[in-house]
Amino acid sequence: MTTTLDAALGGLRRTTARRTKVGLVSGGLGAYWPQFPELLPQLQRSAARVAERMRALDCEVVDVGFISDAQDGARAAEQLRVAGCDLIVGFLTTYMTASMLVPIAQRSGAPVLLINLQPTESMDHAGFDTGQWLAYCGACPLPEMANAFLRCGIPFRSVSGYVEDERAWTRIGRWIAAAGVRGALRHGRHGLMGHLYPGMLDVSTDLTLVPANLGGHMEVLEFDDLRVRVAAVTDAEVDARIALAGEVFEVDPSVQEEDFRWAAKVSVGLDRLVDDFALDSLAYYHRGLDGEQHERLGAGMILGASLLTARGVPTTGEYELRTSLAMLVVDRLGGGGSFTELQALNFHDNVVEMGHDGPAHLAISQKKPLLRGLGVYHGKRGWGVSVEFDVTHGPVTAFGIAQLRDGAFRFVASTGRVVPGPLLRIGNTTSRVDFGCDPGEWTDAWSATGISHHWALGTGDLVPQLRATADLLGIELVEVSV
Repeated sequence: MTTTLDAALGGLRRTTARRTKVGLVSGGLGAYWPQFPELLPQLQRSAARVAERMRALDCEVVDVGFISDAQDGARAAEQLRVAGCDLIVGFLTTYMTASMLVPIAQRSGAPVLLINLQPTESMDHAGFDTGQWLAYCGACPLPEMANAFLRCGIPFRSVSGYVEDERAWTRIGRWIAAAGVRGALRHGRHGLMGHLYPGMLDVSTDLTLVPANLGGHMEVLEFDDLRVRVAAVTDAEVDARIALAGEVFEVDPSVQEEDFRWAAKVSVGLDRLVDDFALDSLAYYHRGLDGEQHERLGAGMILGASLLTARGVPTTGEYELRTSLAMLVVDRLGGGGSFTELQALNFHDNVVEMGHDGPAHLAISQKKPLLRGLGVYHGKRGWGVSVEFDVTHGPVTAFGIAQLRDGAFRFVASTGRVVPGPLLRIGNTTSRVDFGCDPGEWTDAWSATGISHHWALGTGDLVPQLRATADLLGIELVEVSV
C-alpha cells in the first residue's frame, strides 16, 4: 500500500520538509598530543567515521571539528549556537575535562548527547602502550561530564559502545530521531480551524500551552479561509483529484458522484490552505446548520484530510489539537499515526476495538483503504464520503498527549498488536488491538493516565523513541502496560 500511495501522492508531497540538524563536536585532552604523537590522528580518524555514520541517519551534520582545551570548546560553543541545531553530539574520544563541554551545552540552546565510542570491542592488552590505551579511554570522562552537567542544571544523556557497534548506533539513531521530532514541534506551524465540538471538555486546549510545552506557532483559522479557496477550485482540478482518489482508494458503490466531487473540491482547497499558511498540522471542526456552506465544508473534509495526513500533514476532526500534534510525533518517528478513539471492547477475542470516523493515515492501512458513502455522520451534521480501513496487522503503539491540571503536557503510550478479525463496515477506521491483557483492565489503566478520548495509533513499537523524545522535550512519559 505504501508504494502505491507514494507513487500516487508524489506530486503533492512537500519538497521543503525540514531536516534534522545535528551538531557534532569531538574532543580530547590536548596535553596528550605532544606526549603521544600518533594518538590525535587516530582519534581524528574515529571522529571522521562517526561523522560519516551520523550523516547516514538522514540528518544534516554540523561538524565543528576537534577540540583540545577549554578555549577550543568556547569557539565550538559559539559555532553551534549560531548553527541552531536540534541536537548536539559530543564525542568523547579519550579523556577530556568537563570545562571543554559544559559551555557548549549551556550556550547552544539544544539538548546534548554524549557518546563514548572506543575504536573496537576491546583493547589488545598484551600489545598496547599508554598512547594506544588512551584511544580507548572515552569512558573515563563520562562520569565527570555527568556530575558537571547535573550540577550545572543540564539534563544528561549518553551512549557508550565502540565505533562500529550497531547496538550503540541504534541508540544514537533513536536520539537523532527524537531530536527531529523536537525540531518539527519547535519549528512547526499548527492550524486550528473552526470551533470546539460542544461539550468536549477533554479536547479543549489553551493555545498558549502548545508553545509553552512543545514550541512552535499556533495559526487560528476561520472556515471562511477554507471557503474562499474551495470556491476557486476548477472542474479540471476536481477531475484530477477524483482520479487521484481512484488510485489511492477502493471506491464503494455507496459513494454518490455529487458527494465525491464535493469532497475532491474541498480536498484541493485544503491543500491550498495548508500551503498558503505553511501548516505542519491542522485540527478542525464546524457544526453548521441545515446544509449551509460551512456545514457542507465540514462534511466534505474527510477525503482531503486523509490525503494530507498521508503526506505528513496530520489533519484531525473534532478540533483535536493535541491529537494532531500526537499524530505529527508518530509520523515523524515513522509510524504513520492515525486518528483514533475507543469504539468497543471485545472480551470474546480479548481485543480493544479502536479507530475513528473521518480522517485516517492512509500509509498504514492493512490493504487498500475504502471510500464509503454515508447518508449521515453520527454525532455530526452533514453527509458525504468517509474512509474505512484497519491499521496494518502487527506491532502498534497508541500514543496521545494529555493536558494536566497545572497546564503541563504528558505523553501517554502503550504497545500492542493489531490482529485480524471481524470489523464493522460503517465508513470508520477500526483496528482490533491486542494489548496482551484483559481489554477492560487495559481500558481502565489507559483512561487513568488523564489521556483525552482521542490519540494516534501508529505502526511499530515506538516507545523507545518516545522515551527519547520525552526526555529531549522535558515532558513526562507514562507507559501503560497491564
